[in-house]
Amino acid sequence: MAELLVWPALIAYGEAAVAYAGELRGPGVAGRVGTWGVRIGWLAQTALLVVQAIDADGFPWATWAGALNLFVWLVVGAYLIWGCRPRYRLLGLAVMPLAAALLAAAWAGGGTGVTARDDPGGLLALHAGLMLAGFAGLTLAAGMAALYLWQERHLKRRDARVLRLRLPPLDALDGLSARTALVSLGVLLSGIVIGLASFDRGDFDAAMAVTVGIASTVAGALLLRRTAGLRGRRFAQLLVLVLVLVGIVLPLTHFAS
Repeated sequence: MAELLVWPALIAYGEAAVAYAGELRGPGVAGRVGTWGVRIGWLAQTALLVVQAIDADGFPWATWAGALNLFVWLVVGAYLIWGCRPRYRLLGLAVMPLAAALLAAAWAGGGTGVTARDDPGGLLALHAGLMLAGFAGLTLAAGMAALYLWQERHLKRRDARVLRLRLPPLDALDGLSARTALVSLGVLLSGIVIGLASFDRGDFDAAMAVTVGIASTVAGALLLRRTAGLRGRRFAQLLVLVLVLVGIVLPLTHFAS
């Protein structure tokens, strides 16, 4: 049952990615079709996670592939907060191809099925959820930053096509990406603290060290934004760098099988 539910989600996410690409030609039906694809795909993936939670013995997302499955659901869910608004539809160009690719990787790794796993306990499960939610929020913030950089570059080139698109003002994108990063940092730090409180000292490994490094990078960028006026392109570039670091650390975190 669980494996069957991954296909509607994959197809819908892929359809949304293609539809949002069509939105580049100008506002129209493609953007609305893409938004419905995101909604349908997220609902299908929600049903998949519910089935996994009901049928599994223990924590069903304890492997790297299972964690990836849950991560995709969190990213798309966070995107839906803004992605349904016409001005933020093009954010889907940064989010939905990534979501479709990562969900396919989770399926290939067995993360969308139901397998017997040991129960890691409530604290470790909470640690896992908070860490993934923090990474998902940072991914969304980086997607906003990428949209900022794309829009700024085309405006500097005086590209008339970008003026036909319904895009948020650059200042709004800059501020929203910063607020998203701030909230995500708080969630990530909560996960780190719970993890450190739950593990033995010997369990502080390279993966956790890199995670702390990512949190420190985001905290430093936000501090510089407040104290030294780090805004606009430089702040956006830092957030995109964080996304690259997330892509490196996520497969290494404490979900390896």
